Amino acid sequence: MATHFLTAQIKVNHIAVHVSDLGESKEFYSSILKLQEIDEPFKDGLHAWYDIGSGAALHLIEAEQVPREISKTNHLCFSMSDMDGFIARLRAAEYPFEDWPGEKGKITTRPDGVRQIYIQDPDGYWLEINDDF
Repeated sequence: MATHFLTAQIKVNHIAVHVSDLGESKEFYSSILKLQEIDEPFKDGLHAWYDIGSGAALHLIEAEQVPREISKTNHLCFSMSDMDGFIARLRAAEYPFEDWPGEKGKITTRPDGVRQIYIQDPDGYWLEINDDF
């Protein structure tokens, strides 16, 4: 019996994140994560777009009433080729990170060997950073 591989019907275009202060969030995503800002069409001071690879973008959108209930289970995940360098940069900046259970300054190693840490952006959203690059 032949195995057929299907081509994906969809791809990730962008992820939108609701932020309370665009300037503060831009500083975080640019300086802590080192994301490259890309052109956005609105030019209204309420949007910032970042390239996150493979043709996908992260859209930051400033608006009122940021959700109050934020859970680590709902998170964005970015994979990095140099996670050790990223962790060193966090430590140098005294930017807090933790493992999945919440132990500060620790790294989780998943059963498949992928290392991961968790940080929060200025609005408290959780980001997983891992080395599954």
